[in-house]
Amino acid sequence: MKNMTLNRLSTGVSGLNEILHGGLIPSRAYLVRGGPGTGKTTLGLHFLVAGASKGEAAVFISLEESEENVQKNARALGLDLAGVTFLDLSPGSDFFAEGQTYDIFSPAEVEREPTTRKIIEQVEALQPRRVFLEVMSEFRYLSSDPFQFRKQVLSFLRFLTAKGATVLLSSEGSVLAPDDDLQFMADGVIHLDSAAPGRTVRVTKFRGSEFRAGRHSMRLTSRGMEVFPRLLPSNHGREFEVEQAVSGIGELDALLHGGLERGMITIITGPTGVGKTTVGLQFMMQAARRGERAVIYTFEESRETMLARSAGVGMPLQPLIESQMLSVVQVEPLRFTPDEFAHLVRQEVEDRSARLVMLDSVSGYHLSMHGEEMDGNDDRLVIHLHALCKYLRNMGATGILVNEVERFTGEFRATESGISYLTDNIIFLRYVEMNAEIHRVIGVLKKRLSGFERALRELEIIPHEGIKVGPPLTGLTRILTGTPEWSDKRQKEVSAGR
Repeated sequence: MKNMTLNRLSTGVSGLNEILHGGLIPSRAYLVRGGPGTGKTTLGLHFLVAGASKGEAAVFISLEESEENVQKNARALGLDLAGVTFLDLSPGSDFFAEGQTYDIFSPAEVEREPTTRKIIEQVEALQPRRVFLEVMSEFRYLSSDPFQFRKQVLSFLRFLTAKGATVLLSSEGSVLAPDDDLQFMADGVIHLDSAAPGRTVRVTKFRGSEFRAGRHSMRLTSRGMEVFPRLLPSNHGREFEVEQAVSGIGELDALLHGGLERGMITIITGPTGVGKTTVGLQFMMQAARRGERAVIYTFEESRETMLARSAGVGMPLQPLIESQMLSVVQVEPLRFTPDEFAHLVRQEVEDRSARLVMLDSVSGYHLSMHGEEMDGNDDRLVIHLHALCKYLRNMGATGILVNEVERFTGEFRATESGISYLTDNIIFLRYVEMNAEIHRVIGVLKKRLSGFERALRELEIIPHEGIKVGPPLTGLTRILTGTPEWSDKRQKEVSAGR
């Protein structure tokens, strides 16, 4: 078993290789099944091209689609089939033009012998390392009964694998034409599905190896197939030093007893317009100025709006973006699945060494994720955010989640979607009435690795100057009711101007 996992063959699709813990085990047969248009042939082409690019002999055997059409489709995807040999056994246009000695629905034994002979001759001559057979279900019509089909296919696959070939065969299994027998015979089964909520791939069988179970997002693009494995945080991690990420505003850092610790998840929560995003941006900007790469994902406002709004309050992001220390990524509504978004974050953290990641906001993330419909149950949101937060922790990246609560006043709630347990730190912003005016205040509700100030501080966002945080506000009561008020004694002092 251990030796089998050391030498894998790439499928040509990196995400699928990850699901298969490295790729396919050589000299075995694998079934790719799915309905029309799910990407079976595309996966087969990736598989063959990956081998041909390494100098491996690769053969495409077609019983249905002509070589001309396959070549045309491959060129459209940018796949070079120069090193792939074709065995085109599909019926040509002359099948009807020329009189045949047997009927259109020919007896199986009439067709089987020449088809089998051609395949054997090609395999014997080329000794291929990789073979893709499209569509295996066509072989069923070359057999007189199900028992003969099973016997012939099993013998055929053993012939190919005994010659050292790794075989990928496709099937369009359906209720009317089931392919259970092929699933039993294959060493591995890969399912491609294009039903709602989106394209997915899953592996249900993989002899000789573990694999990542479940459905994983898949997309067919102009470059071919892309697979986005579901994020498993336990598969990722690295050593890091727990150090503080400061905001650069002394009063705000004092509120947090120094700043935010690396590898921790912080939620900044409050009602609309209170300054949550601006506070988050302050931490991101300061990190970029220190030379630590930071990335902001904005789900609700456009990238241009965020840049303009930040510049208007004295927090210019453009110079930091030009230095490549900061990225602002606008996530288009309904474009990504949670798996695809997690892949974007992984690329930033693993390939570009991002140290801080900010999501603006949690509700925007939920609404923007393709296929994750709001149905009154936030379990899906919690599951995906749990995996993402755990991943960031394991990788030593600081995560900031901006969360909006609907209530301006009333009973205090950190969040309204049950995600507060996911975070290590909770910073909350609220409105408070002072001398018949509405003011912003900021406080800390939770901080895992250190203490924090128990008092609130006034927060101001001043045009062209940025954030200003005042001294601790003493004498405020009813903070956790969501409507902070001055104590009678403090109210008299405030009214007197003291």
